[in-house]
Amino acid sequence: MFDVSFSELIVIAVVALIVIGPEKLPKVARTLGALTGRMQRYVAEVKEEVNREVRFQELQQLQQEIQSTVTQTQANVQQKADLLTQDLLDFDVQEDVSANAKASIKLKEEKSVQASAIESPVKG
Repeated sequence: MFDVSFSELIVIAVVALIVIGPEKLPKVARTLGALTGRMQRYVAEVKEEVNREVRFQELQQLQQEIQSTVTQTQANVQQKADLLTQDLLDFDVQEDVSANAKASIKLKEEKSVQASAIESPVKG
């Protein structure tokens, strides 16, 4: 953030020693160190909170994407199930029609055979 070289730190220390004095300099340095530590902890907490919020937003977005995918998949499965059910119903109807047609043909054949049997003794 701030670009302070070692020579600049030495100049700052010498000026502080002259302005503050040798008796108060250790106490001021200790206080300044404590304040710097608090500031660093505060910045770290803010960064962590921001990162937590970003992760939370990402998780919410992921949850919405998954929910959308699940809903879409359910709709697709339901549609396929409906189509399959309709195909099965159509197949059953075709089987019923086919069975009825076969029964009708068989019934006609039996009537034809009976009619032939009745006509044969009459002719003979």
